[in-house]
Amino acid sequence: MATDRNDQPTAPGKAADPGRTFISWTSMAILIATAVASVRGLPAMAAYDWASIFLYVLPAILFMVPVALVAAELASGWKGGVFAWVKEAYGDQIGFFAIWQQWMQNVAWYPAQLAFFASALAYVWDPSLANSGLFTGLVILVVYWVSTLIATFGVDAFAKVGTWGFLVGTLVPATALIVFAVIFLADGGKSQLPAVSDAEWFPKFTGLASIVLIVSNFLSYAGMEMNAVHVTEMRRPAKEFPKAIVLSVVLILFVFILPTLAISVGVPGSSVNLTQGVLQAFDVFFNHLGMSWGTTVMALLIVIGILASVVTWIPGPSKGLLLVGKDGYLPPRLQGTNSRGMQVPIMVAQGLIVTVLSILFAVLPSVQSVFWILTAMAVQLYLIMYMIMFLAAMKLRRTHPDVKRGFRSPAMPVVGTIGFVASLAAFILGFVEPSGNADSTPQSIYILILVAGIVLLGVWPFVLYRLRKPEWKIEPTPDGTDAHGPQGHGQGQEA
Repeated sequence: MATDRNDQPTAPGKAADPGRTFISWTSMAILIATAVASVRGLPAMAAYDWASIFLYVLPAILFMVPVALVAAELASGWKGGVFAWVKEAYGDQIGFFAIWQQWMQNVAWYPAQLAFFASALAYVWDPSLANSGLFTGLVILVVYWVSTLIATFGVDAFAKVGTWGFLVGTLVPATALIVFAVIFLADGGKSQLPAVSDAEWFPKFTGLASIVLIVSNFLSYAGMEMNAVHVTEMRRPAKEFPKAIVLSVVLILFVFILPTLAISVGVPGSSVNLTQGVLQAFDVFFNHLGMSWGTTVMALLIVIGILASVVTWIPGPSKGLLLVGKDGYLPPRLQGTNSRGMQVPIMVAQGLIVTVLSILFAVLPSVQSVFWILTAMAVQLYLIMYMIMFLAAMKLRRTHPDVKRGFRSPAMPVVGTIGFVASLAAFILGFVEPSGNADSTPQSIYILILVAGIVLLGVWPFVLYRLRKPEWKIEPTPDGTDAHGPQGHGQGQEA
């Protein structure tokens, strides 16, 4: 008898689907937190010591909470993720466009995320390797394809990797920062964090730079909706997904706020390195305690956490694209799944794109320049999807009020508007090059590259929509097969 992840027997009606497993709401919460929470961005906020709390809480209110509320309502009312939600509101072409942006931003994001992975890995052996394009490119290639291989083993496999990777590689280092900061202070260490009585709770306003800082931090919370595509892998999604959202928000804020303050305890704000600030803090704490080897251990754990994050992201958006493909918008060759229902052809296709992008790290002179442009491009593509998602949620509340929803967001017009305006502001300010880029390019060139990248990567759903043919749509037969081969028992059939 199949069991869920809490080892509870399936309902009798599931007997026709032997061996199927379900994701519990706690596992879903950890998957969401794994996709969002990371120690990667903590050093940038640590430079603002107590004001970092404001820089986390404000975007959480204006962006994370609206995304969480809207995603919970949409996922509990319509199965199929972003494509299904937007299709119901604005038609299939715009739905295709929205899910494509979510998928394509992911493809651009992988090399940037794995470049940070390479930096943490280099710290274990030789920190100077972090500036080597060849080393960075090779690490991206190896880690990405290993992660893809893990994802092909199905939902249960990547859920386990995501869960344990998040616990070991994100929660443990985040908790260790807090614990060792406390031990450091108790043992007489000098804190670099100002006393509460002397704290400045708001960052000093420096014009556009301050606005860019606050808005850019919105994207620290991007991805709340990503695992909604797996909602049909839950036993009672209408009730369990909203609970998973609440728990994931708590976990995410824990990972962000307290460890950031812990870094501020060990490292002065003016000395925090944006890529290795976490390890700088561990160096201070462990050296004070006479256990310098601890930093290497923490670097390895962080590497595991990043790997888990990548493994979690690989099947999510590509699963959503598979659902679209089976509706007749992708050629049959890209609609195939393996025996575990995983969309291997699409994952291979995105892997080839990632391979090309990783080569850029090896051949271009500056790792930082490639990192910045890929990060910015991924953010802009993602924000396009978010703006459409918020508009769709508000429209569906008006046009489909009778659709049963397991969760209804309070004050949807207000929540949706706040989320849309926040996303639009972040999109506009995203064309301002970050001041932290030491290898900055002229602003006009930066904007031109971003616009060209957004158009080149984002226009394809309109092209494919025009080229689609009737035979691209696969109609599953009662035994779960179709003219192009076996179907898995994944979400593609249930949505």
